Amino acid sequence: MDRFARVVLGYHGCEPTFAEALIRGELPIDEWQPSQNPYDWLGHGIYFWECAPHRVKSWSGKDGVVGAVIQLGLCLDLTDVKYTKMLGDEYQRVRRVLRARQAAMPRNRAGRRDLDCLIVNELAETAAKDGLVFQTVRCPFLEGRKAFPGSGIRRESHVQIAVRDKSCILGVFRPSLT
Repeated sequence: MDRFARVVLGYHGCEPTFAEALIRGELPIDEWQPSQNPYDWLGHGIYFWECAPHRVKSWSGKDGVVGAVIQLGLCLDLTDVKYTKMLGDEYQRVRRVLRARQAAMPRNRAGRRDLDCLIVNELAETAAKDGLVFQTVRCPFLEGRKAFPGSGIRRESHVQIAVRDKSCILGVFRPSLT
């Protein structure tokens, strides 16, 4: 399958009024502001849980859930070794730069992914200089207790997508959460 043609359903947790405004078309997708926290593990973007409306609702604790049709476009897909190698190479580059400046490398710690965020954002910037503009970032996240004793499957695992280019959001909808 052509990587530019891949379409997935994503779910975003937010305030109910925001969700309704998007779904009713009162708020254009272009006005949807990306998260730019220093701890966003997939870098800056609008975050979605791929194919997991119930997971996003339980995580966010909010009643606002927006479904979206997302064309991944040029995706920094961290399920592919090509891209995880690029990520590792970018880490080494950033580490060299920070050492030369005698600056500390950020660290991931409980509930925060400062290092991951920095490296993904830096890779996106470095790649863009070479004409490779990542529109989305996609990565699995193993989370939660074991599904059953001895299992390697976790109860809250999911695939998360950070949309960097809003044109990849083809439309929004009200998900069924029954």
